[in-house]
Amino acid sequence: MLLPPTRMASSTKVHDLIVERLSQLGVRHVFGVGGANIEDMFAAVQRRRPEIRAVLCKHEHAAGTAADAYARLRGFGVVMTTSGGGAMNLVHAMAEARASRIPVLAIVGEPPTNLQGKGAFQDTSGKGSAVDALAVFRAVTVYAARVERAADAPQLLEEALEAALGGLQGPSLLLIAKDLQCAEIATSRSAVGRTGAPTARPNQVDLQLASRWLSNRPVVVIAGPEVSRCHAELDLALLATELDATVATAPDARDAFDNRDPRFLGVSGAMGHLAVSEAIQAAQTVLLAGTTLPLLARQGLESVLSEKAIVSVGLERPFVSFPRCVHVDGDLSTSLRTLATLATDSPRTSPASVRFDAAQGPPIRPPSFTMASLLDALDRSAPAGSVILVDAGNTGASAVHHVRSPRGGRWLLAMGMAGMGYTFGAATGAAFATGKRCIVIAGDGAFFMQGMEIHTAVEHGLPITYVILDNRAHGMCLVRERLLLGENAGYNAFRSSRLGAGLAAMFPGLPAHDCETRSEFELLLQRSFRESGPSVVCASMPDVEVPPFSAFRERAPTALTVPREVDDGRVENAR
Repeated sequence: MLLPPTRMASSTKVHDLIVERLSQLGVRHVFGVGGANIEDMFAAVQRRRPEIRAVLCKHEHAAGTAADAYARLRGFGVVMTTSGGGAMNLVHAMAEARASRIPVLAIVGEPPTNLQGKGAFQDTSGKGSAVDALAVFRAVTVYAARVERAADAPQLLEEALEAALGGLQGPSLLLIAKDLQCAEIATSRSAVGRTGAPTARPNQVDLQLASRWLSNRPVVVIAGPEVSRCHAELDLALLATELDATVATAPDARDAFDNRDPRFLGVSGAMGHLAVSEAIQAAQTVLLAGTTLPLLARQGLESVLSEKAIVSVGLERPFVSFPRCVHVDGDLSTSLRTLATLATDSPRTSPASVRFDAAQGPPIRPPSFTMASLLDALDRSAPAGSVILVDAGNTGASAVHHVRSPRGGRWLLAMGMAGMGYTFGAATGAAFATGKRCIVIAGDGAFFMQGMEIHTAVEHGLPITYVILDNRAHGMCLVRERLLLGENAGYNAFRSSRLGAGLAAMFPGLPAHDCETRSEFELLLQRSFRESGPSVVCASMPDVEVPPFSAFRERAPTALTVPREVDDGRVENAR
């Protein structure tokens, strides 16, 4: 929802109108990659420094994920790119934002209108034989439009912002030709503020029914990312107390509940903890708070959940249907607070919750050089208030299992598309959004995809620690190949690299190091957290480990590693 417009000058240029609008919305950083057809927008942003400024990223995908992370932490993000390959490079980031309901506005420049369809450079107008960017982006956004006349720009901008910020949020995109960006238009409108999170009131009848179901104890809560995005953590904690409930989180929502609270069970689903399954087995009712319960959040729990009474609260229903389920739509904070109030007066129909060993933290392990031991060390040393960004793959699965959300911090895991390399651009956006220490946890495969975004962190002196666990493979694919397919195709392993040394040579002054022992790793971590700017800690892992993933545990419960082909073609033995 948007506030009423305010007055401004009787005429302005389209690019200035857009920048004024963004500034009034509270946007302080715009991410992107420049080019001929977007340079006027970039220049308009830069003329408003320091109120708002452009951040040049190294790749449009990284710019899109930077805007995505900025939105997850501040409520709204903006990315700008040129047409052609620049626009096409943005598709994956927009797809992630749509799948995860992240409010991002993308502004894509196009060639001047008089050249479209006539062989213009990087033409995406859809005219003649040109690619139609509008058709492409309509598939991966909640709203996409092309500005055909300069006078239409204010209205289309309004529509794009409404779609991104209202109701079921997501990415919006505007395509604007270079000449139309610079066109003068008559207007009496200015940028407007927004009210924040959706304010749709939950249905009282549904709330009363949900309250009655929640009186059947024990209750287990599974919390999702909507909790943190609408700042409902305290509301959830209060409800858990009133219900005497234990709490698990979806893999992408560790920051929804205090991971050190005695009620915390751990993470649900494929990368989750046994205590969650045990608690749900003993429960009468399961409360889904701000989660659609995607596959990775429910894998291994489907059968037991189908036997329980399910109460779901949040903007979207669960992806799967349950035999007994009530869903409360509307504002999540309001629903949680109301249910907590109703719970104080509700009689209990069963004894207090059965207690399980909560996931207080990873167990202390011997000083071995494994993913688990290194992630345990990171978990214990991560500064309070920091932002943890977890990438996809073997490293990500292990991090979800072993690393808690820091006290007062945030946890970002892009499960919408689960694309490798998300964290490198996202960390840039997270650092600008919060100014706090950001910790990237990624594998070498993710680094090879998007790791040059580290240059942006160096350029701006951003407080980012990049932890790269280098197992010289696309680890998740290699483990799947060996355990699930029973194949030895030999294409998922890499030659050895010295990523830390290489980055230190590329970027003089960047603290970037390789390590091969746990003591080295812990020392480098501590040093990195004392840096004011970026640093890189790369651990050269001796093995391709089997991560704590349910499909792998079921197929090979005792397997710790899988063979990896080495540089001369020999195969290392599994242990």
